[in-house]
Amino acid sequence: MKGKNVRRNTLSKFVLDERLARDSGLLVHLGLCELRMMNDSRWPWLILVPKRPDISEVFDLTPLDQAVLTFEQNTVASALKTVTGATKINIAAIGNIVRQLHVHVIARTEGDANWPGPVWGHGTAVPHGEDERRTFQQKILEAIHS
Repeated sequence: MKGKNVRRNTLSKFVLDERLARDSGLLVHLGLCELRMMNDSRWPWLILVPKRPDISEVFDLTPLDQAVLTFEQNTVASALKTVTGATKINIAAIGNIVRQLHVHVIARTEGDANWPGPVWGHGTAVPHGEDERRTFQQKILEAIHS
């Protein structure tokens, strides 16, 4: 049965959830995932979205895609820590509101907007300025490719 679902899914076309599209901007296409930047300047916050249709859980991915997701997640987390000097990198795939599988990679530092509490539901997002977004994007891409 699962094989039929995987086959059906590969025939469908990936479409990004509209809330993810609204709340984040595309930085780059990686091998498996879109790497997106959350539009909230309070935290350096990246999102990995596997470019696979109809997937809501990591275990819904093929074993190869699971391995690639882990590799991309670790690559992005390491780059984010290098660029920000964060105290801690938080990684989560929650999906209670947006069902499409996506992985949050968030740099946290002592004294940030809600340290040590979670970022979800805390205050109102503060959008990035265009120059700030562009500079951060460049630094992240350089760190990923180094």
